[in-house]
Amino acid sequence: MSRTEPAGTPLGDAFHVYDTTLRDGAQSEGISYSVADKLAVARQLDALGVGFIEGGWPGALPKDTEFFARAAAGELELRHAALVAFGSTRKAGVAVQDDAQVRALLDSAAPVVTLVAKSDRRHIERALRTDVDENCAMVADTVAFLRAEGRRVFLDAEHFFDGYRFDPDTALRVLDAAVTAGADVAVLCDTNGGMLPLGIAEVVGDVAARTGFRLGIHCQDDTSSAVANSVTAVQAGATHVQCTANGYGERTGNADLFAVVGNLVTKLGKPVLPDGALGELTRTSHALAELANLAPNTHQAYVGTSAFAHKAGLHASAIKVDPELYNHMNPVDVGNGQRVLVTEMAGRASVELKGTELGLDLAGRPDAVSSVVATVKEREAHGWSFEAADASLELLMRGALGEGGQAPFAVESYRVIVEHRPDGGLVAEATVRILHEGERLIATAEGNGPVNALDAALRKALTPSCPWLEHVELADYKVRILNRGGDEGHGTDAVTRVLLQATDGAGSWTTIGVHGNIVEASWLALVDMLAYAATRRQPAPA
Repeated sequence: MSRTEPAGTPLGDAFHVYDTTLRDGAQSEGISYSVADKLAVARQLDALGVGFIEGGWPGALPKDTEFFARAAAGELELRHAALVAFGSTRKAGVAVQDDAQVRALLDSAAPVVTLVAKSDRRHIERALRTDVDENCAMVADTVAFLRAEGRRVFLDAEHFFDGYRFDPDTALRVLDAAVTAGADVAVLCDTNGGMLPLGIAEVVGDVAARTGFRLGIHCQDDTSSAVANSVTAVQAGATHVQCTANGYGERTGNADLFAVVGNLVTKLGKPVLPDGALGELTRTSHALAELANLAPNTHQAYVGTSAFAHKAGLHASAIKVDPELYNHMNPVDVGNGQRVLVTEMAGRASVELKGTELGLDLAGRPDAVSSVVATVKEREAHGWSFEAADASLELLMRGALGEGGQAPFAVESYRVIVEHRPDGGLVAEATVRILHEGERLIATAEGNGPVNALDAALRKALTPSCPWLEHVELADYKVRILNRGGDEGHGTDAVTRVLLQATDGAGSWTTIGVHGNIVEASWLALVDMLAYAATRRQPAPA
C-alpha cells in the first residue's frame, strides 16, 4: 500500500503510522517545544508521510491549545496526515457534555481524537477511585459523544498489558466499551514499558482472536524493546502503530518512528509511507533532532551516521568485494550512506575504500596504501583518532599519493604569550613566522585565547595572497585529555587531543592534532584545517 491520499480514505486506512512526538515525545527530559517548534515538527512529519500526527492535549496545556488554534487558523496545512487531539474521557460522575476537557477536544477542531482510558482494574479502583462499570461508561459516553460530533476516535488503553495479565476480563470490557460506542482502533499500551516481544505477541494475538477488533500498539522503551515490541505487535495483527521521532519520550523513551518504519518497510515489506518517502528517513530524523535542540544519535538504527559505518579490516575486505556482505540493506534506501572508518584496526581494504569515499583512487598504489596504514597505526598508538577527523586523514592520503596534502605555507616558528592584566583582563598574543611562495612572512595578532590568537596571526599573514581564507571559519573546538596509562600522562602532564571543525559556507571538515602540549596539539589541527581548506580550492588531479 502506497498512500498519497489523506488519512481516512479506504486505501490510506489500511495501516496507520501514528506519531506522538508532539505529546509523548515532548515529555522527554531535555525537550521543550515552543508552539512554533510544534508547527515545524508537524510539517516535517507530514512531509515524511505519516498518517496521524498527535498534536498534544488541548485544554490541559496552554501551548497545546494554542497549537491547535493556530493549526485551525491555517498555519498548518497537511498533505498526508490527519491532526489528532489527545485527551481523557469524561470524569467519573460528570455528564460528558459538561466535561470541560471533553469540550476542549471538540474546540481543538482536530478531525481525530485519541482518548486515554484506564484498562487495568487496579488503576481504575485506586487511581480513578471508581469501579469498572463506571469506567466503561466513561469510555462509552465519551466515544459516542465525540462520534456524534463528527470526530473519528481512537482509544489508548493505558496499562493494557499489565492489566490484561492481572484481570483480562476487565481489560477486554474497556476495549469493548470503546469499540461498541464507535472507536475505530483499540490501542494496547505498554505504559510502563516492561513487556518483551514474546509476551507482546501472545497478548496481541490473544486479544485479536477474542475480540476481532482493529488493534494498535503503543510501546515505551524501559526494557530497550519498544521497537521490537512494536514490530512484533504488527506481526501478531496490529495495524496501527504509535511512535515518536528518534524515540523521544518519558523516562527511556518510546518506540523510534524511524526504526519501526524502517523495519516495517525493509523487513516486512509493508510500504506504509508514500512512494519515495523512505529515502527521507535520515534527513527527517536529523531535522527533528535539530528542532528538539538535541544532537542526533549517531548509533541510531537506519538513520544514525554510524548505522552503516565499518571499522574492522575484516569487514572492509568483504565490503570491497560486495557491500551487501556486511550491510543488512542498502543505506541509500533510507537516505543514509556507507562509511569506512580508518583506525588502528584498518587494513589495506579499509584504506582503499575510504579513499574512494573521499574521492581518491588508491587502487594500484600499494606503496601509498602501505604508507597510510603504517602511519595511521603508529599515530593512533599515540592518541590520534582519524575516524573523527576525515580531513586530516584525506591530507595524509594525498601526501602518500604525492597529490599535495600540505599546508600552503611552511612553519618556521610560532610564539604565544598569555597575559593576565592588572584590570583582570586576559589576552593572548601570537606571532607566527612562515614561508609562503618563497616569501618569509611574520605576523602578530591578539585573541581571546592561544588558538584564537594563532588563527588570527596566520590569517593576517596569509589573507593578502589567499583571500579565500576570509570564508573559512572555525566552527568548533574540542579538547580531550588522554591518559595512556603507566607513569606517562597524568593530570596536566597528559597527552592532549584536539579536534577542530571548520566551515567555508559550502561544507565543513574536521582535523586533529595530538601532543603533550595543548598549544602544539591545537597548532597541528589548525595547520591541517588550513591545508584542507586549500585543497578545496584546487581542481582534482586529471
